[in-house]
Amino acid sequence: MNYVDSIRQLVGHTPLILAGSCGVLVDPTGRLLLQHRNEPEARWGLLGGLMELGESTAQTLIREVHEESGLRLDPAALTLLGVYSGMGPRTAPNGDVFYSVITAYIVRNVTAQPVVADAETLAFAWFAPADLPRPLADAHRLVLADYLKQL
Repeated sequence: MNYVDSIRQLVGHTPLILAGSCGVLVDPTGRLLLQHRNEPEARWGLLGGLMELGESTAQTLIREVHEESGLRLDPAALTLLGVYSGMGPRTAPNGDVFYSVITAYIVRNVTAQPVVADAETLAFAWFAPADLPRPLADAHRLVLADYLKQL
């Protein structure tokens, strides 16, 4: 059982603050790796997920990327982009409400190809920064906007 499921058993449907990480994975040509999410809105987003007990934010990203795509990230390749919070509440598919604190990293020169490795993913694709797909996950739009400002 993961951390969120354990907490939910204790607090029921009370809104929570959840910490997570995401990554702007960039290939050598500057394209960005996005995940087509298996959710009702079928949005595109960055790879990442929620923190488990005892993890650092970098460890969370490394674990989540590997679980979702099979990619192995080198911790030394992660560069902090920013921390994002204060976004309105989100509602999980089961109706649980939560607020998130997201630590975003840039991971450059990713050369390996992702493989759909879990039920959370419909597909992966590389996109030029000027040709990002729609719809994008709300929080990830902010992260991507900050990344694009640096280019």
